Amino acid sequence: MLKRGLSAKQFLPVFWGGVVGIMGGLIGLGGAEFRLPILIRIFHYSTLQAIIINLIVSLVTVIFSLLFRNGIEGLINIANHFPIILNILAGSLLGSYLGVNYATGINEKLLTRIVIIFLVVISFILIGHDLIFNIGDWQLPPLLQIITALIAGIVIGIFSGLLGVAGGELIIPTIILIFAIDIQLAGNLSLAISMPTILMGLFKYNQQDKLKEVKSENNFLILIAIGSVLGAFIGSYFLQYVTSTALYWILGIILLISAFKLAKH
Repeated sequence: MLKRGLSAKQFLPVFWGGVVGIMGGLIGLGGAEFRLPILIRIFHYSTLQAIIINLIVSLVTVIFSLLFRNGIEGLINIANHFPIILNILAGSLLGSYLGVNYATGINEKLLTRIVIIFLVVISFILIGHDLIFNIGDWQLPPLLQIITALIAGIVIGIFSGLLGVAGGELIIPTIILIFAIDIQLAGNLSLAISMPTILMGLFKYNQQDKLKEVKSENNFLILIAIGSVLGAFIGSYFLQYVTSTALYWILGIILLISAFKLAKH
């Protein structure tokens, strides 16, 4: 039985927010790619509503994941890699701005299909992470690094604004591939890049008066955000105990299942 004062309707957002937050805390993501099918399938939001809610909750999750994963020393280490952050961020902010335009200009059915394809692609990125890491040992020339990271940032930003995701599931492989950085540091840099990218998406949605789509969902947002923060703390704590290879396989399979269920829906 649930505790007094916490109904089943209130418990579900906290529970699912926690589940997604754990995944985000473990890998260094906002968890949006896992939250998106949950918002659509379990809570029955329209795709556009789910995308906006996803951005808001992802912002909260990313902020707390960054704090929980790092502490003061970790934040200093992130600051030491600020040129990489700035490089990708320059593209992702522009991409996020453009992505919102696409999201608000296409019909619901097409938007849902894009979400499904996105989930499938990310699942294969997660499952094939060993290959990505091995490729990441290649060292690109500095100028090529800058150009490639800028272009990748634009693509990442478009997906962020279009699908309401923090973009970490794309940022992490990008950092590994282009800058040959280990996965844990890449996850930390990803969180730092995701925050302003999400803010740009929310700013653009607000400009287009689309935030009213979730105006009546304040209670739900608070509950799922609380669950996400708790989950991010738990995930960050267990980061030291979980084998990354097993984790990526499990999460990749979960995404494939989510995409399949969403396609059936």
